Amino acid sequence: MSGHSKAHASRVAPLFNSAKTPAPANIIPSSSPAFGTPVHPIRFPDPKAQRTRPTILPILLPPVTLRPLAFRTFTKKHNFTLNSAALQALSTFIGKFCGSGWREEGLAEGVLEETAKLWKRDGGGLIIDGEGNEFKEILRALENCMSGGRILHQENRESSRRGSSAVRVDAMEDLLDSGRPGGLDREDSQTSLGFSSLDVDDEQGGPDKRTDPRRWLKVIGAFEQPRLIYNIHKKHFEKPATAPSLFPDPSHNTQLFRNRYNLIHQRLLRNESFQTPTIAVSRTPSLQRSSSTMVTTQQAYKLTPIANLLGRSGSSHVLLGLLTIAPTGTLAISDLTGSISLDLQHARPIPEKGAWFTPGMIVIVDGIYEEEGSASSNLGGGGGVGGTIGGKFIGLSIGGPPCERRDVTLGVSGAGGKGDQSAGGGFGWVDFLGVGSERATGPTMRKMEWAVLGRQGVADAAPARNKMLILGEVNLDSPKAVQALRKVLGLYAAGPEENLPMTIVLVGNFVQHAVMAGGGSGGSIEYKEYFDSLASALSDYPSVLQVATFVFVPGDNDPWVSAFSAGGATALPRQSVPDLFTSRVKKVFTSANSDAEKSLGTKTDGEAMWTSNPARLTLFGPAQEIVVFRDDISGRLRRSAITFQGHINEAQERDHDPAEVVEDSDERMDIDEAVVAAESHVLAPKAKESSGSSAEEDVQTARKLVKTILDQGHLSPFPLTSRPVLWDYAGALQLYPLPSALILVDPEASPFNVTYEGCHVMNPGRLVGEGRKGLARWTEYDASTRRGKTKEVIF
Repeated sequence: MSGHSKAHASRVAPLFNSAKTPAPANIIPSSSPAFGTPVHPIRFPDPKAQRTRPTILPILLPPVTLRPLAFRTFTKKHNFTLNSAALQALSTFIGKFCGSGWREEGLAEGVLEETAKLWKRDGGGLIIDGEGNEFKEILRALENCMSGGRILHQENRESSRRGSSAVRVDAMEDLLDSGRPGGLDREDSQTSLGFSSLDVDDEQGGPDKRTDPRRWLKVIGAFEQPRLIYNIHKKHFEKPATAPSLFPDPSHNTQLFRNRYNLIHQRLLRNESFQTPTIAVSRTPSLQRSSSTMVTTQQAYKLTPIANLLGRSGSSHVLLGLLTIAPTGTLAISDLTGSISLDLQHARPIPEKGAWFTPGMIVIVDGIYEEEGSASSNLGGGGGVGGTIGGKFIGLSIGGPPCERRDVTLGVSGAGGKGDQSAGGGFGWVDFLGVGSERATGPTMRKMEWAVLGRQGVADAAPARNKMLILGEVNLDSPKAVQALRKVLGLYAAGPEENLPMTIVLVGNFVQHAVMAGGGSGGSIEYKEYFDSLASALSDYPSVLQVATFVFVPGDNDPWVSAFSAGGATALPRQSVPDLFTSRVKKVFTSANSDAEKSLGTKTDGEAMWTSNPARLTLFGPAQEIVVFRDDISGRLRRSAITFQGHINEAQERDHDPAEVVEDSDERMDIDEAVVAAESHVLAPKAKESSGSSAEEDVQTARKLVKTILDQGHLSPFPLTSRPVLWDYAGALQLYPLPSALILVDPEASPFNVTYEGCHVMNPGRLVGEGRKGLARWTEYDASTRRGKTKEVIF
């Protein structure tokens, strides 16, 4: 009974507590009945006596249960992103020190709020790493202040963090007065996305860290990228329920193409050209369009499922489907409802000479359905949806699905000076790469980008170290390639320190022939020696190694997949070069950083990172996304492309009368305005008089390649027989949302720099130019202007 009364008294509001008056120093008991003197003397409690801490029964708190509360506190309120390790550490901490009352009594919310404040006060980054020493120091500091699941007020308690930095644990007085923290005000989700929640002018990080863009650079491999699948019912992206595997269930093969189709289909339905206008306008349906976005006031298309063609012979329709080769060897088009034979003898590609069309691509075909008698007017096979429809579809025009700009996908609008943009509709809440979503961290990171890089054309505000070098086809078994690499590094090392690049991307193949496949590049021992020679070359330029991040992206000739592919197309995505061959290169970077600390007294953090193919580089979170991909894609497109009858007749007429064909070419060619206006920097030969026509042809080929890849929204729009893909990791090949820049290393194509629908596509070509002796060629990407330029030097 007494225990119950004490517990009841502890829950009495402070307003009804009796006043605590100090006892007199000399107590004189009285025997008068009026005073009611007790038999035993009154013992007043010592105010200095320490209170016993309430006992907390630890529980096992799953991270999934804590995730919603952590998201509201860290992401929506403080614009931070927790990785899995940090969420696991917080779950363990809260389960141990808050117990079963973590939710009902609001104990977990107080711990999360105080953790976010301490992380922000100490200048932590936007991504909270649970394995870092900074985060562990915060948890250790809070552990000393926990009492009964709450954080006590101790003004004189400090915790040492980051050597000289001190973290003071502030009090939360309202936690001592009430059971639920009423002082934790939740900011509105729109307000919490503002720049004021993260003070970038704070000098806690130091001036060097604040102005170094490498602090905000992150390399994401294909096997580290979050797996997301578009749910057609919820109209949103979600994570698959099964774990990825290299040997998945056969049903995942079908799901691979189903995901591609659903992604493009929802993209088309959000396009204005496929939305029925409220005011009817008389028009003739046609796939002809005047721009890449297919947005016109007199066109509105309606997609027809293939299964709905039954019984509608002679009618015109627009189909969206996957180009395939039927078992009979003819061309067919398939969607989620069925498949039908496709006749493209009279089809006109749109735009003409502006894109490739190969089996494995998802295309839009405008044409007429034609049945072959009543006996074949139903679905082939069992007659259910999903079979082959009898008859054929005569295509009159064919084109790729229109591309969607990155800002439209993410719902970014209101671009202004100093990175001021607002996030609206679209998929702004989806974290596609694990670096934070557009709605959560986008506005803050764009303002950080402005503060560090000084974009929007302000030349004086932009720092010098915003360059990224891309070197393609670095064949280490070729002495010329190593010599060219030395020349490029020496060119930047000899300049001022401000002109040193922040990142250098070296893309394979790192050998000319498939290693360990009986080719001319030898086996594993020779391959190790090639990287040892690279380490020797890099060691001559310590000033570059100390301040730059080297990123190595392999090719098809690099191990281990080259051992059984013999130089053929390997499965995508592919793993990085094994650590067995790269130990000497890593030692060179460690030695360069150690020498800088000894000689200059400053600690440098140059590093070498080995990633997959393809890979993604993010700069300032979701503000900039750069995709790196190595593939001989132009040659595969030329070999697999469909040849239309009009192009065959044109080639015959050109051989008969070339002057007449050139005169009429502009009238029959309808290239998209966005492609024509694409900015290109293709180097033209200077020695020959025919350099003008050759350069123009290279520009058209580059635009054709860029438009084909970006419209498909996929890095490998080919059948699995010609370019294998790991089924469970196919999401790493998606280009949705459209990246800020795409590094498409294709040695078979001429170097180019083309911008299409806001995405800047670069191809550095080969490091050592073919046909010319002693010429090194690479691409220099400016992160502030988001544009690349092709550079060359003679060695």
